[in-house]
Amino acid sequence: MEQLVFYLAALVAVVSALLVVFQRRAVHSVLALIVCLSSIAVLYFQLGGYFLAAVQVIVYAGAVMVLFLFVIMLIDPESEMFVVKRTRSLLLPALVVAGVTGGVLSSVLLSFPESRTPGMPGGLRDIAAALFRDYLLPFEITSILILAAVVGALILAKRSD
Repeated sequence: MEQLVFYLAALVAVVSALLVVFQRRAVHSVLALIVCLSSIAVLYFQLGGYFLAAVQVIVYAGAVMVLFLFVIMLIDPESEMFVVKRTRSLLLPALVVAGVTGGVLSSVLLSFPESRTPGMPGGLRDIAAALFRDYLLPFEITSILILAAVVGALILAKRSD
C-alpha cells in the first residue's frame, strides 16, 4: 500500500509539474503548482519528514502560492473572471481537497512526538541548524528576490493602466 501511495504521489507531482510549464494561463499554472507542492508534501510525509511535509503544505502550498495567485490576479484582471465563473462547479472538489489536507495535517501533528526521537536525521533541530546557521544568507537572499519580484510585478501592472 505504501508503494502505491508513493508512486501515485510521484505521478501526480510529475504530471502537475508538466502542467505548470505547458498551461497557457498563469492562473492554471499556479493551481497546478499548488497540486505539485502538495504531492511533494505527501512524499515527504511518507519518507518520515513530518515537519518538512507540514512546512511544505503550510508555507509553500499555502502562503507562497496565495501570494503568487494574488500577484497574477493583479496583473491579469481577466483571470479573476475565471475564478468567479468556476466557483460553484469547484465547490465539491475544493471540499474534498480541504478534507484530505486536513487529514494529512492532523496525522502529521499526531505523529510529531514520534519524530522527536534523538539522533533522527531530518528532525526539527537539524532543519533549524541548517537553515539558521549554514543557509541563512541564501534564505534571506531568496526572500529579498521574492519581494523584489512582487514589487516589480505591481509596478508593471500599474504601467499598463
